Amino acid sequence: MLRTRVATASVLLAGFGAILFLFPPWLASIVFAGVAALAGWEWAGMMGLSSGRRKVYAFGIFALCVLFWTRPQDGFLILWVLSAFFWLFFAPRMLLARQITVCPTLGVLLLVPTWAAIVELLGKSPWLLIAVMALAWVADIGAFFVGRRWGRHKLAYAISPGKTWEGAGGAVVAVMAYGFLVQEHVPGLPVMPAWLFAILLMLATVLAIIGDLLESLAKRAAGVKDSSALLPGHGGVLDRIDSQTALLPLAALALRWGS
Repeated sequence: MLRTRVATASVLLAGFGAILFLFPPWLASIVFAGVAALAGWEWAGMMGLSSGRRKVYAFGIFALCVLFWTRPQDGFLILWVLSAFFWLFFAPRMLLARQITVCPTLGVLLLVPTWAAIVELLGKSPWLLIAVMALAWVADIGAFFVGRRWGRHKLAYAISPGKTWEGAGGAVVAVMAYGFLVQEHVPGLPVMPAWLFAILLMLATVLAIIGDLLESLAKRAAGVKDSSALLPGHGGVLDRIDSQTALLPLAALALRWGS
């Protein structure tokens, strides 16, 4: 299993790097729209749709990405504002109530704004996109090691039994350290006061955790362990981007307003 996970991760990283640094922006945008469509296909499976309807839904996700691509200045902004309202006001309520409806609208709200954020950040700099996405990776690593060593108090046992409040604290500390370490080296990142940057890093950590928990809640509602088996050893596309669906749209929105 470990060898499979490492092999899949290596291929994914190589492919991701090639898309970011070798593909022209228009082609990278299309490829990422295809990835969003694959995630849409997984979401449709969690909705219990038939094979044919899953393909239709996936194509609909791809078509929406292309549609909003024609109006990135105002269309992307609308997507991110809607995403911000969902993640800041509705997602926490779903987690507290431990209730979620795996429906077509929610899938669109998770995937299309995330794709738009990837396109926006990549357009500014591939390194900016990597730096923002790495916030979720660093949070996950910090939570894992701190939670494994000192975790005692469960964060959301009914949704994700392995997560602890101590691990969440470790995620915050890790993201803070990472953020201030790379701040001056990330192209496209606006200059801001340290206190504001710290608040944004803390919010990013919370969003990454919420995104992870929400997908776990959706999988429990659908009665599945993984969103699919597309990625050997890792589950599906949604399993790899769950934190990013919460983090990237709000990061893109903050950077658009900050600039």
